[in-house]
Order: sequence, then structure tokens, then C-alpha cells
Amino acid sequence: MASIEFRTQLARPSEAERDRALDALREGVGSGRLSHDTFVRRMELVLAARSRAELADVVGDLDTYGPFSRLLLRTVAKVSALNVRLRHTWEAEQAPGLRLPGPAVTVLRIGRMTGSDLRLGDATVSRLHAELRREFGDWVLYDLGSSNGTFVNERRVAGAVVVRAGDRVRFGRLAFQLTTD
Repeated sequence: MASIEFRTQLARPSEAERDRALDALREGVGSGRLSHDTFVRRMELVLAARSRAELADVVGDLDTYGPFSRLLLRTVAKVSALNVRLRHTWEAEQAPGLRLPGPAVTVLRIGRMTGSDLRLGDATVSRLHAELRREFGDWVLYDLGSSNGTFVNERRVAGAVVVRAGDRVRFGRLAFQLTTD
């Protein structure tokens, strides 16, 4: 009688296990623990893994965070984001109001220069910093090549942008909240 040889087959990883391993690799890149090249190489190994043991070897050094640690990291990130939003809100509330001119005014020159319509005496404001023009019923803010920039709602103006009451504008480091009253 011929002997029958039984081979023990190592369990092949399921698609869900491969997905979890790929998620661990993505998290490793996102957290800065893996370089892009290492990520690509390990991704190839995950997709080619023939056993769960091979899969575990590829991501074994990355699974250092348990569920509690991941929850803690997400909570810290949310608190940090809340802190940034609160600081921006506080700064917006603290900014002095800058009243948009009435309909009779069509151009408002802003700068440090003596002849400016709105003269701002701060070293971060250029001599001829910006210009506010009434165009087709809207107020348009132009940056005139200032050194320290013109910002609307914390975005630097490159050329021109339409502004409205409630917008936060900054010339250099001087910030204002636009109003109509």
C-alpha cells in the first residue's frame, strides 16, 4: 500500500486581512514611520504574501498602536484642531472693525505713505500696500505688490479678490474685520 503524504498548508490570508495590512501601511506613511519607497515595497509584499505569517512579518513592526492608543491619538488631534479654530475665532473677534466706504467713494488707497486714504503706521505695511475699489457694485481688494502681503480670511491675495462685510483682512501684521456700519 502506498503511503499518503499529507502536507500542512499554511492558511492563505483573506482579502480582509490584506486590506487591514494595507491600512496599517497607509497609517505608517501618514504618521511618518515609513518612507514612500518602503511603503511601495511593503505593499508589493502584502499583495504577494502566501501565508498569514508572511503578512504578519511585513506589518509586524507597524502594529504598535492598539485601539486605545489610536483613540487617544484621534482625540488629541481633534482637541488640537479645536484649539486652532478657537484661536482663529478669538483673533477675528479681537480685530478692530474697518468700515467699507459709502457709495460715493470708488477707490481707497491703503498704505504707510502720507497721501494714502487709509494710512497705517506699521513697519509691515508697505508705502503703497493695497487698494480697495468699487467695481460693479462689489468691493474688490487689490494687493499692490506689498512686501508682507495682503490677506483675506487668512488667504494671501494674489492680484485681486472680492471682499464683503464680515471678511477679515490683514495688511502685513495689521488685521481688521470689514463692516458696513
